[in-house]
Amino acid sequence: MASIDIDVAGRSYNVSCRDGEEDHLRSLAAIVNKRAEDAAEALGGLTEARQLLFAALLIADDLKDARAGAGLPDPTPPAPDPAVAEALERIAGRLESLVATLEPAAVSA
Repeated sequence: MASIDIDVAGRSYNVSCRDGEEDHLRSLAAIVNKRAEDAAEALGGLTEARQLLFAALLIADDLKDARAGAGLPDPTPPAPDPAVAEALERIAGRLESLVATLEPAAVSA
């Protein structure tokens, strides 16, 4: 296992990776660092956590655009179906009722 230092958003991090993947990890860190810098320039005055959050959102936007351009499906989960949610609520209610019925029997046994 290799250990390397990467710089992201003005801070150095020591991270581990598999042997031979050091250059790949450095290139990924450079992408994250660039997007963190973009976020800081665009929004200014961000805390480190918010800078990294916006960097992640920018990278996710890049990925979504790339997937759309390549004709790949959008991995965003669909909105929940209200009918399914309602059915699950009914099932949960039944299970809770069943547990309430069985718990006294289990305690007295």
